[in-house]
Amino acid sequence: MWQLLKPRAGTLRLWQGALLLALFAFWHVMTQPGLIPPFMFDNDRQAAFFFGQPLVVLSRIWAWFVTDADIYPHLWVTLLETVAAFGIGSVLGLAAGLWLALAPMASAILDPFIKAANSMPRIILAPIFSVWFGLGMGSKIALGVTLVFFIVFFNVYQGVKEVSPVVLANARMLGANQRQLLRHVYLPSATSWVFSSLHTSVGLAFVGAVVGEYLGSASGVGYLILQAEGSFDINTVTAGILVLTAFALALDAAVGRIERQLMKWQPKAGETEKL
Repeated sequence: MWQLLKPRAGTLRLWQGALLLALFAFWHVMTQPGLIPPFMFDNDRQAAFFFGQPLVVLSRIWAWFVTDADIYPHLWVTLLETVAAFGIGSVLGLAAGLWLALAPMASAILDPFIKAANSMPRIILAPIFSVWFGLGMGSKIALGVTLVFFIVFFNVYQGVKEVSPVVLANARMLGANQRQLLRHVYLPSATSWVFSSLHTSVGLAFVGAVVGEYLGSASGVGYLILQAEGSFDINTVTAGILVLTAFALALDAAVGRIERQLMKWQPKAGETEKL
């Protein structure tokens, strides 16, 4: 029955676009004067002050990208910080997860230290990184790396640990050495875990970059949002949030495309149900 309610691939984007337009229409209507109950605000025009107006937000984005075209240097800085933090954190998390999953002695020794580091609220490290690396891009990248690293690390570690002992025994019986086990058993087992963590880490990489720009920066989208907050310009703040969200979705889509290329060996959901 649920299969009948599932939209076709050709109309899925239309449904999503219609939902997005409906949300913007609801936002526009609810921020018009006279529609919000008067007991919620001092006057009927303050709804737009607190929630912004979608047409003004879209016009601000248009000015950033087309009319004034002044967001590109800021956007380049934020995207460079995000991609660098995402790449470095992912590589380090993948390497550390594989190493500790395959080294029980080292895993047992480092276990309490890793848990202690993971339990630390890493946002508070931002001022320390600013002292260590300065107010440039280095401190933002370092903060993003700490946010991405543990997500990837724990997923890779768990994925390797959950390799079937039967599969390992059969591979060893066929003469597979440690390098072949890593390539043909451990890595394929952990791949789905890795990409699951990468989808989560995209947003955290942006968080690291933007929070770092909040604490000290002269450029970046986070800097633009901070300046707008200082003047209570909710429309510019919302415009910055939408821009960051759009680029986070684009980066997540790029990760998903790579995932589909590398995971062709996995059966699709429909094929699994047929089996």
